[in-house]
Amino acid sequence: MPVSPDSPTQSQDESVADVIVLGGGPAGEVLAERVVRAGLSAAIVEHELLGGECSYYACIPSKALLRPLQVASTTAHLPGVEPTAPIPDALLRRRSDWVAHYDDAGQARWADKAGVKVLRGHARLVGERQIEIHQRSGAHHTVTAGRAVVIATGSTPRIPAVFEGVPVWDHRDATGAQEVPARLMIVGGGPVACEAATWMSALGAQVTLLVRGADVLGDAEPFVADLVTAGLEAAGVTIHTFTEVTSVRRPAGIDPGLGRVKGGAVTVRTSESELMEAEELLLATGRRPDLDRLNLESVDVDAAALARGDHSGLPDWLHVIGDAAGGPALTHLGKYQARQLAARLSGAKTTSDATPVPQVVFTEPQVASVGLTEAQARAAGHSTVTAEVDFTDVPGAALLRDDLTGRAKLVVDADTGLVLGATFVGPAAGELLHAATVAIVGKVPVGTLRHAVVAFPTASEVWLHLLEKLERV
Repeated sequence: MPVSPDSPTQSQDESVADVIVLGGGPAGEVLAERVVRAGLSAAIVEHELLGGECSYYACIPSKALLRPLQVASTTAHLPGVEPTAPIPDALLRRRSDWVAHYDDAGQARWADKAGVKVLRGHARLVGERQIEIHQRSGAHHTVTAGRAVVIATGSTPRIPAVFEGVPVWDHRDATGAQEVPARLMIVGGGPVACEAATWMSALGAQVTLLVRGADVLGDAEPFVADLVTAGLEAAGVTIHTFTEVTSVRRPAGIDPGLGRVKGGAVTVRTSESELMEAEELLLATGRRPDLDRLNLESVDVDAAALARGDHSGLPDWLHVIGDAAGGPALTHLGKYQARQLAARLSGAKTTSDATPVPQVVFTEPQVASVGLTEAQARAAGHSTVTAEVDFTDVPGAALLRDDLTGRAKLVVDADTGLVLGATFVGPAAGELLHAATVAIVGKVPVGTLRHAVVAFPTASEVWLHLLEKLERV
């Protein structure tokens, strides 16, 4: 069913589907599949790999690299087990297997089986429900959606002005690396920066993290930065906080065969007037909605407002989901939005309640959080009570590994007893998170949560210890 990128088969202005999705990442795929299940027809327009950023360049390859490293780290902290060490070549092969060697044939077969048409090329809006598709050959043609057009084009790296025109790495270069650089500078202190520092240092790179603010993961609870910083430094990562790059130079270009950055060393000068040099520099300075080439002005949509998450100017036939919608750039949020929109397009009732967005950062230790931090809850006007527990006080967690590091925190509304937010830092912290998400979405008060008996000895006992600290709520 995929249409060849060089041989358009659709006639001019033909209505090819009820719903046309611009972008074939996870959000777009989920929406198209759900729409077809509901009895409508759907088509995806994609100019790169079907499956999107997450499948080939972000979540999947980074976690394929990080999971074996976490297992190796655990064996180093369990007496009676022979410690293991990462094997760089094997890890990179595992990464390549998980991204299907950058071949989307499997996803194309999925689309065919799901009854979703795939139209290859760049999409431009040219009128109401009308899309002009430009192909690599230079040919273009116009198609029309019978009912709706959905923008699911994802996001693109945010490039600070000082780096414009300089060939440095973005996340695609990092997760797609064929060789590990001897020295790697990473600019940024968010999840991408911290995860890349974790696996690159484990693979043998000498990693330097340049963080503009006071801490890594600065939007989280304060203890998160302390624990993650300690973990990174224990792995050999050098962290410079309150540091900005003021100039950068590199005598390099793009390898025409690989399409990757390739060349000489990168030299930067920082706000502290310090000169630093590395074989590669990874920009992890955030992302922005990828809306630039959609020609939104042709349908009277303000692209800048849309990028800020303001959807008030959208016509009733145009929708936005996923990273392109201007919210948190998280795959699971985009897929949730896709399920909700598919239901609305098929006439089903959906909830309009705000949904807490969980996130896991796969550092050493892991960080898992959902809902509001204490500071955010107070800023929102809540009267709060909190509970914090060290993982070492929880027998089931302490059994996971010796030299355990970890902490958990619940933020609760003092008036209603409802959980507002939760943060877990420690081994397998991500596996503790969904219970907190369910508690927030289900509006379950802590008085009720205390009756959920926790199995012994498991890491989930952390919930028991937290709730015991909230017995007066």
